[in-house]
Parts: sequence; structure tokens; C-alpha cells
Amino acid sequence: MPAKPKVIRSIETRELDLCVDIFLRADGTYGFEQYRRDVEDRRGWFPVSHYQDQVFATDTLALATARKVINWLDKSLNIT
Repeated sequence: MPAKPKVIRSIETRELDLCVDIFLRADGTYGFEQYRRDVEDRRGWFPVSHYQDQVFATDTLALATARKVINWLDKSLNIT
């Protein structure tokens, strides 16, 4: 069973209903995924974008790609 990736950064919307995790895999590569949760549903976060299989050499590259494909991310990072 492969090791679970380690989340190194998690960015949430102000509404706390969406987040993007930047993670480090056991093999030293990075990735990201977008998650969603409903506040009334206590089961937690669910992946919604299926980006987790993309492979990046650095966390910076993973975040840069996430910023290109996830439209709310720059606003949550306070980037204009």
C-alpha cells in the first residue's frame, strides 16, 4: 500500500466550503487536489476535480498550475 501524501499547504475559501491541498508524495513529487464539503454534512472533505494524479517537481509548480485551473484560488490567496 503506497504511503499517503503529506499535505504541505491547504488553502480554503472564506466560506470554508472549498479547499485546495498542495501535497508531497513519498517519491518526492508534488501534486494538488480541490476538495469540497457541505457544512451540514459532517463526513468531511471530498475530492471534486481529479487533479491528484498530475505530477510536479516542486510545490511551486503545483500551486502555479492550481492557480491556472481553479478560478477561486487567487482570490483566497489575496492575489489580484
